[in-house]
Amino acid sequence: MFTMFTRPVASLFVASLITVLVAGCAGSGSSVAPSLPTSAPPVAASGAAATSAPPIAPTDAPEVTGTITLYSTVTAATVEAVVAGYQAAHPGVKVDLFRAPTGEVTARIAAEQRSGGVKADLFWLSDPLSVQQYDADGLLAAYTPADAATLAPGDQAPTYTGTRLLSMVIVAGADLAPAPADWSDLTAPSLVDAVAIPDPGFAGSAFGLLGHFAQDPAYGFGFYERLKDNGAVVVKSPDEVTTGVAEGRFKAGITLDFSARSAIAKGSPVQLVWPTSGSVTMASPIAALAASDNAAAARSFIDFVLSDEGQSRIAETGWQPARPEIAGGPPIEGLQVRPDFAAAFGRQDELLADFRAIFGE
Repeated sequence: MFTMFTRPVASLFVASLITVLVAGCAGSGSSVAPSLPTSAPPVAASGAAATSAPPIAPTDAPEVTGTITLYSTVTAATVEAVVAGYQAAHPGVKVDLFRAPTGEVTARIAAEQRSGGVKADLFWLSDPLSVQQYDADGLLAAYTPADAATLAPGDQAPTYTGTRLLSMVIVAGADLAPAPADWSDLTAPSLVDAVAIPDPGFAGSAFGLLGHFAQDPAYGFGFYERLKDNGAVVVKSPDEVTTGVAEGRFKAGITLDFSARSAIAKGSPVQLVWPTSGSVTMASPIAALAASDNAAAARSFIDFVLSDEGQSRIAETGWQPARPEIAGGPPIEGLQVRPDFAAAFGRQDELLADFRAIFGE
């Protein structure tokens, strides 16, 4: 039996049909969206029951893809662990890594600056003094990751963010008694020709240490002169200091707590001495380059390094995370002195020249 609708009734039917079809199309796709629960009304942002349909959640940002190039002075095990975690979280991005000591990374950057432009998308370095110079050169892009909120104020700037903490301490032979208790003890007559220090022109952590001692009226360059007069020897890196002490070539020296702990864990006959006046502690900065061809991926890498997972990977590889609420890093065994790197900025070349004037090239 065929039923004929009058125009008003037909119009109402058509309007209702269109409404149903539009609602169905809005939810169409490769899969069917699950129904909203009906046991309770939607809750508004303020926590009160909503009086209208709940807002549609924003669409996630497109997944980053492509390639990013990272120049880093971070220890191999740490940077590789973080890169592996990042690539697992962002499988569409390939990370090309150039990792080397500070002197070699600095030389590459300088060469690329002379020949048309730095090829990296990211710098992940060891000391704030180095990154401040690149900021002054206009190489860095402003970016602040969300998880940087709990960092110490001195560990971040508009264009770079601290990622892990490096503490310079004293390493001594396991059988040395008494061991030096503070920095000034390294100039004692009992340690003539028996102390090693890392080269600030090669190791970023030693460069940061130089920046601190140069500004501290209790030390200044007079401390380095006294070390030199006492026969102290300059070697390239903190690890070489630790190895030299372990092998008996030196009785004591200045190194990173990470280096001393790693040696002790492997059975080396050394002891870590946390200076009574405090370790000299600095944040290892990361920064995106302003000229990056893949800025979105570069920023996502910084986000990962500062995330819970990234910071945990840093802690698991033996470093103190920059975010204080992240557990799992090495113990802090005493005071930590945080240098005023901003006050030393602009004096980098001068500081190295004064150091070379004492110890030679």
